[in-house]
Amino acid sequence: MSDYKYSIEAKNVNKIFYKKSLKVNALIDFSVKIKKGTIHGLLGPNGAGKSTFINILGGLVKKNSGEVNICGINIDKNIKLSKFKIGIVPQELNIDPFFSPAELLELQAGLYGVPKRKRNTDEILENLKLTDQRNAYARTLSGGMRRRLLIGKALVHDPEIIILDEPTAGVDIDIRTSVWNYIKKISKQGKTICLTTHYLEEAENLCDNITIINYGKKIIEGSKQDLLNIISTKSVAFVLNNKVDIPKSLNEFKPEINDRILKLSYDKNITNIKRIIDILNENKIEFKEINTFESDLEDVFIKVVNKNDSKV
Repeated sequence: MSDYKYSIEAKNVNKIFYKKSLKVNALIDFSVKIKKGTIHGLLGPNGAGKSTFINILGGLVKKNSGEVNICGINIDKNIKLSKFKIGIVPQELNIDPFFSPAELLELQAGLYGVPKRKRNTDEILENLKLTDQRNAYARTLSGGMRRRLLIGKALVHDPEIIILDEPTAGVDIDIRTSVWNYIKKISKQGKTICLTTHYLEEAENLCDNITIINYGKKIIEGSKQDLLNIISTKSVAFVLNNKVDIPKSLNEFKPEINDRILKLSYDKNITNIKRIIDILNENKIEFKEINTFESDLEDVFIKVVNKNDSKV
């Protein structure tokens, strides 16, 4: 099984829920390929279908149709082995309050049949900055500590794939950064990471590839850079030396001027900043500072989701 290219490969997955007389299509012909050794982001609004797909991977939800392979293993043919290949970090902070972090990791390792000599409890606690709390009752831990402990529980059996469902929800910025660093660390060790997140900064910071899902359907997928290239608009601000009148030759760049700061927008696929500077020089407009701004993943997300919403 080690020669597989994709850690997770789903094809035309459908899932229907029935709520009283209401039929809900949670996933509609959903397909995704997550390359081995990458960090893959699964993004979408609440109710888009992200958690449904993760629960199918974990064997908690049964799909209606379609095919799913985990590390080359078909989940319908060998659910037990495929589940052993993944570690899932859920959104909910479901931790037994009367066990300590060390006890919970040891218990989880035992449930997976990991021999005591092969357990990495101390190393996991250290990496997640929980060594000082190793023997404290879990009920005394902060939300951020509990979130990190859930990540630790998902790692005890050394899975090839880590699935993180909103891994830093409710965590302060310092802890979020330490979790990000740890995710990057285990990714460099060859693990495949799949994460859902509401923090677009998180996806931009971590992910190699991204799938955006809405209303159960995949609406776009690609490398992070490919998605950023969808939004080609750049903005530039010039801090001017003197008050000026805006020349007509700048009108195509939607000029705005306020307190000697001239703001312009342009399509980087059509023009470049040199042309704008040439126009300023031709009109003897002097400036002492330039600041440029590019689109981020949030702009991409808003654009593709809004476009998809308009079709529904």
